[in-house]
Amino acid sequence: MSTLTALPAADEVLAATRHWLVRAVIGLNLCPFAKGVHTKQQIRYVVSEANELEGMLTVLEAELTALAEADPERIDTTLLIFPHAFADFLEFNDALFFAERLLGQLRLDGELQIASFHPHYQFEGTEPEDIENYTNRAPYPILHLLREASVARSAEAFPDAADIYERNQETMRRLGHEGWRRWMDEPAGAAAATPSGAPKAPAD
Repeated sequence: MSTLTALPAADEVLAATRHWLVRAVIGLNLCPFAKGVHTKQQIRYVVSEANELEGMLTVLEAELTALAEADPERIDTTLLIFPHAFADFLEFNDALFFAERLLGQLRLDGELQIASFHPHYQFEGTEPEDIENYTNRAPYPILHLLREASVARSAEAFPDAADIYERNQETMRRLGHEGWRRWMDEPAGAAAATPSGAPKAPAD
């Protein structure tokens, strides 16, 4: 299984992931539900040393179980980060099949769900560098573990939740590649205003 060429330290991985979360996910309002759990410090960050599928499934099983058993007020969601594995997006995409199968084997489907992000994320029917793919591009391969109850509760509070995908695609098209690079090059707290065309994140 291929590995990423760089082997960053855990603190570097965490810094890059938090920067992406604040600038892209929250700053561009790609997920209107992210700001609340970030502000309340209810996100668990896990940097995995796994460099192959078996190792990924081992840590995934532990984190799925831990999230299911944790107090939602303390840990609402988990970002499981793989800086040493799955450099190839197709390989990562194939691994998602086994991740979803594990979720079912643990009988946690319906209670938890798994979302995914990758440095080379590509939606079906797009070209590799289409700007629309950047809605799901993160600095490292990431499995996002979410509580179904929290997702449902957030969707109720956000009446246009079904339109998030289309809105995000439009945000990226308006931003463009150069706008994306400029936005992500800024420090996390550099600008309060969102770039032109990007919707503002709702207040807590």
